[in-house]
Amino acid sequence: MKSLRLIIPIVSALLISACSTTRRLGEEDILYTGVKRTAIVPDSGQTLAPGLSDNVKEAVNVKPNNCLISPSVRYPFPLGLWVYNNWPNPPKGFRHWLYEKLVEEPVLISDVRPEVRTEMIDQILDNHGYFRGHASYELAQGKNKKKASIIYNVHTGPQYYIDTVMLMPDTLRLYHLIDSVVQKCDYMRGGSRYDTDSLNEVRVRIANALRNKGYYFFKPDYVEYLADSTITPQRIALRVVLAGNIPKGADQVYTTGTITTRVLRNQGGGTPDTMHTKRGTVIQMKPSRLRQNLIPSCIRFREGKILTVRDMNRTQTYLSRLGIFNGVEINVIPDTTKHNVLNVDINCTFDKPMEASIEVNATSKSNSYIGPGVDLKLTSHNLFGGGEQLNIDLTGSYEWQTGRDKHNSVFNSYEIGLNTSLAFPRLLAPRFIPRTRRELSWTRITLGADLLNRPHYFRMAQFNASFNYDWRVNRYITNTLTLFKLTYTKLLHTTHEFDSIMSQNRAIALSFQSQFIPQIAYTYNYDRYFDRDNGISWTFTVQEAGNVFWAIWQAAGKKGEKELFDTPFSQFIKGTTQLVYNRRLIGDHWLVTRAAVGAAHAYGNSSQVPYAEQFYVGGANSVRAFTVRSIGPGSYRVPSDMVNGYFDQTGTFKFEFNVEYRFPIIGPLHGAVFFDSGNVWLLKNDPQRPGGLLQGKSFLRDLATGTGAGLRVDIGMLVIRGDLGIGIHAPYDTGKSGYYNMESFKKSLAFHLAIGYPF
Repeated sequence: MKSLRLIIPIVSALLISACSTTRRLGEEDILYTGVKRTAIVPDSGQTLAPGLSDNVKEAVNVKPNNCLISPSVRYPFPLGLWVYNNWPNPPKGFRHWLYEKLVEEPVLISDVRPEVRTEMIDQILDNHGYFRGHASYELAQGKNKKKASIIYNVHTGPQYYIDTVMLMPDTLRLYHLIDSVVQKCDYMRGGSRYDTDSLNEVRVRIANALRNKGYYFFKPDYVEYLADSTITPQRIALRVVLAGNIPKGADQVYTTGTITTRVLRNQGGGTPDTMHTKRGTVIQMKPSRLRQNLIPSCIRFREGKILTVRDMNRTQTYLSRLGIFNGVEINVIPDTTKHNVLNVDINCTFDKPMEASIEVNATSKSNSYIGPGVDLKLTSHNLFGGGEQLNIDLTGSYEWQTGRDKHNSVFNSYEIGLNTSLAFPRLLAPRFIPRTRRELSWTRITLGADLLNRPHYFRMAQFNASFNYDWRVNRYITNTLTLFKLTYTKLLHTTHEFDSIMSQNRAIALSFQSQFIPQIAYTYNYDRYFDRDNGISWTFTVQEAGNVFWAIWQAAGKKGEKELFDTPFSQFIKGTTQLVYNRRLIGDHWLVTRAAVGAAHAYGNSSQVPYAEQFYVGGANSVRAFTVRSIGPGSYRVPSDMVNGYFDQTGTFKFEFNVEYRFPIIGPLHGAVFFDSGNVWLLKNDPQRPGGLLQGKSFLRDLATGTGAGLRVDIGMLVIRGDLGIGIHAPYDTGKSGYYNMESFKKSLAFHLAIGYPF
């Protein structure tokens, strides 16, 4: 109450004083209120150079006191300034503490230094080839002359282009290599926009190429350009030259001398055991277990061969990806007895052989389940001396559903599971199968068991075993081939309510039956950031179930339904793909879009796709204006007299589209606004679910759409997310006409609490 009595007068005083934001400013001080406008005007008939606008905006990006999204957008309540101007700072006590928490000193025009900003813009114009461009600024003031925003005016002038490129004389091998790199660069052609960033990229490319040809000490700074703009109007004649300050040895080719690899124990000490191989000397500190050829197989250096940075990077990567070392250090040392020879010294320190961890966390799933969980992990590194990893994972969680209908949800459940995996850092496959040594490959064998309990419905056990290969083609592309995966699901217990629901829908009941699911699957993943502003991630998965077993049984003369251990096995094909595009708008503001499509079809030994393999939408990572399994398939709506008809709302075809704008607020607190759309459909007609069949004429009308906003607390390793979805269009009949057909605004709201970003 005492604190409240103090706060009320403070707030009242601020309101009475008209909340002045300039009262304490000096005579010459002017409060900075943001950027009113940044006008970039190119010459007639010309377009702006790529990246110019972003660079200019970044140069003038100085936040005012009450900045919201950008210097041009502010929130209307500058509380910190009000406190600074209208409330004197008490020397001590609660008022002093509160003052320190609320106060914000004013950002002045003199702090922004717009004259310096225009000089920065002039330099940016030069870097983009606008040598005759010029930037200026003016203050925009209203009635209160103590406040001003800034208008930046940028006139680019004519764009300069590359006219000719003069190469180095082909008299030395070094010059020849530089010329060959320049000739291969599309940018170094007549007609290209002059751009210093592009020229610097060429310098880096030259240095990388030379370092991979034995010029180990060559740096990009050793390449310079002489530019002449006087020969042809608005054209630049370039000449590639070497800098005059190249240190001794930078223009020399180096070969690999001795290669020494030391394998150190994580506790230190030990007895050295020396082994001489074709790829250098390996000194292992005993006692430790290591396969004889494991370390040499990772060394890409060769004694007497040219030393390249590519070999160094590959060696570092291969040794690190073994997963048995906590540190890998590679050094090159000039050989004092031989000319232009570098000895290679590699130090690898073992990680702890065993690692155990206990995590208490919050779990969040795509179906809007969230709850506390416990994860017990035991990892054994280098199990057989060949970099093998044994993982034992015991998990347990209690979950409840978030969303609009969370209070009525009976899906609260618990789940426990035990999963083990044994990973080999190589492909366990016949030698005739081609493979690359550029990237480390893994072979994984997994065994697992899981128990899921839905108290009001069923208790289900699931057992699985799999054998798969993971390999990388390059740093952007990863592949996973599941050569064999066998899943067995069995309903241990069902309730009367669950049996009643199943009796009303034979198709759903068949998808829940106890069955084996023998699968083969392949996943392709492409993940790349083209630059710091653009990134794309594409995942494609195709899987089939039961075809091999069906063919064997068919060849053996088995007719009708085929069984494995007196239990039917599922037969279907399924494919999913997802494309995510990230685009940086400015600063830490991102526009993220996602499109996802999936289809599954049962045939042969099965009339229905297993329930666990079917699709659903809605929830925290889908169409967030709707609770999980509350829409679809198609325009089908669960009858009002069917309580908890969520089991009906799955399908064998899915389409989702999401757009999300993410922006920072303050510190780790971020915000987002989003638009979601999607639904599931049936590829086979089900008379008990009318409107569920996929049809082109009703596809767009069947898409559920919604918008909303969210808050995220991003502390790096953990993101806590709360999203409020607002429905726009429901695919089913709500009794209202028009595209906006939600029954009421209140019923159109859905709140989701989740861990991590939705995509």
